[in-house]
Amino acid sequence: MNPWIFVGLFFVVGLLIPVGAIGIAWLLGPKKPNPIKQSVYECGIETVGESWVQFKAQYYIFALVFLVFDVETVFLFPWAVKLGALGLFAVIEGIIFVLILVAGLVYTWRKGMLEWA
Repeated sequence: MNPWIFVGLFFVVGLLIPVGAIGIAWLLGPKKPNPIKQSVYECGIETVGESWVQFKAQYYIFALVFLVFDVETVFLFPWAVKLGALGLFAVIEGIIFVLILVAGLVYTWRKGMLEWA
């Protein structure tokens, strides 16, 4: 049997499950719109004025920088657990990885992306 058949089967099942779940929710979900349900909800507070407000992009950049360093820390954990069993090549790779992270931190720091001013 051709091994690509399994890839195609996984692709079809991977599409069928979420599309089927969304379709079933659409079919079985209640459909009784009214003005209260269609209004904009802001944490229980009535909106005053325009609902579309521009936020500073710096907040998102700060969050993305945090996310990048957080995810990279997750990648470092298994490496640190097996550090004693790794050879010199893996230790040097880990050091290079940490240096790339430090370079990214220095870059974002020098650009002023970590300042809340």
